[in-house]
Amino acid sequence: MAAAAARVVLSSAARRRLWGFSESLLIRGAAGRSLYFGENRLRSTQAATQVVLNVPETRVTCLESGLRVASEDSGLSTCTVGLWIDAGSRYENEKNNGTAHFLEHMAFKGTKKRSQLDLELEIENMGAHLNAYTSREQTVYYAKAFSKDLPRAVEILADIIQNSTLGEAEIERERGVILREMQEVETNLQEVVFDYLHATAYQNTALGRTILGPTENIKSISRKDLVDYITTHYKGPRIVLAAAGGVSHDELLDLAKFHFGDSLCTHKGEIPALPPCKFTGSEIRVRDDKMPLAHLAIAVEAVGWAHPDTICLMVANTLIGNWDRSFGGGMNLSSKLAQLTCHGNLCHSFQSFNTSYTDTGLWGLYMVCESSTVADMLHVVQKEWMRLCTSVTESEVARARNLLKTNMLLQLDGSTPICEDIGRQMLCYNRRIPIPELEARIDAVNAETIREVCTKYIYNRSPAIAAVGKPGFFSSMQKVGQVLLINSSF
Repeated sequence: MAAAAARVVLSSAARRRLWGFSESLLIRGAAGRSLYFGENRLRSTQAATQVVLNVPETRVTCLESGLRVASEDSGLSTCTVGLWIDAGSRYENEKNNGTAHFLEHMAFKGTKKRSQLDLELEIENMGAHLNAYTSREQTVYYAKAFSKDLPRAVEILADIIQNSTLGEAEIERERGVILREMQEVETNLQEVVFDYLHATAYQNTALGRTILGPTENIKSISRKDLVDYITTHYKGPRIVLAAAGGVSHDELLDLAKFHFGDSLCTHKGEIPALPPCKFTGSEIRVRDDKMPLAHLAIAVEAVGWAHPDTICLMVANTLIGNWDRSFGGGMNLSSKLAQLTCHGNLCHSFQSFNTSYTDTGLWGLYMVCESSTVADMLHVVQKEWMRLCTSVTESEVARARNLLKTNMLLQLDGSTPICEDIGRQMLCYNRRIPIPELEARIDAVNAETIREVCTKYIYNRSPAIAAVGKPGFFSSMQKVGQVLLINSSF
């Protein structure tokens, strides 16, 4: 029992929920790419140069192997250190879909130096936490520990990704664990709807497949599949060793050279290119007679992290906001959609989202409604979307800018979210964007740019829709089918 407590494990559903929605608050892009609009771009650039950038500084060093080492020293007595790897389910094909997630499960099952029991006891004796998660584009292994235990934490992470035994007995045991996890995910309707949304939005592409993979793949994945995935994707240029808290960059750099310097150089061959994923405006409906409510998501194609319109879409996403019946004062909320929803009793809850990937993204709304109110709710949603394209006001945009900046800063409270921020931005930007620069970019967004960008991505665009519910709600959706595909009718 004591050993089992050493690892704090999030369910796959929780990991993806955390990943998906935290991604909507991050900015990524290719190094040096402009992310500004016209004169606003110039103003934000000037503003960013007049402030003191990241304090404390995020230091970055690249090793000969291509491994990037990035850290922020805030002088705490604890730290978070992890490996961010540019490899997730998007790099899989139909036959090996689920391998990246399966490999994450195998990371803590023993190495050539440590058995699973030894690993768990060592982590617990340090008072540390060891965890991992997989997304569609990245795999992450990280540890939280005392700052004095940084060397041991880095050594354990290096041991895990380089020397895991991947024993046959452990593989067979984890098959059952993953299959049970898949059953748990099926009970989380939000996760189910978002998987369906990806499936219909990115048909027959890697982004359309789930992170966990289909049941038949989980039953057939072999040790060779796991080894091939490591050999192909776990290469120096695709890995970032990130740390935050009480961390000395020079010490972290020495540890990286010692534990990763030679081993990652042995990986030969070209790094696989990211497979393109084309968006398709379409819909998928799943009938479930036992469900009391309808769960659905509607989204248009957005942009990747590096695109200049990313910031503006994030502000627009904040303008739509979220609402739940358990909230108080629905009619007094600043979100116009929340006011309309509360007044008309149109849904139980809604949540806007802006999920970005390297070269594409989904911008939309997830909602839970009564079957009889689905059509009215979708009509109100689209009218609100059209309002963003035509008549959003400066005061609304100013509020959304402030709220977005506040949410971003609140998400960076602690060494673990800061470490995540460093790791993920390094994979895309090859640098970490300083907070003042990020705030300057957000402040450059005004009502005019919101109207311009929303018109580009929402007006007269075919959305992707995923819905699960009783037969009654299908007829409601049928009534607005034409409107859903012709937003210009508003």
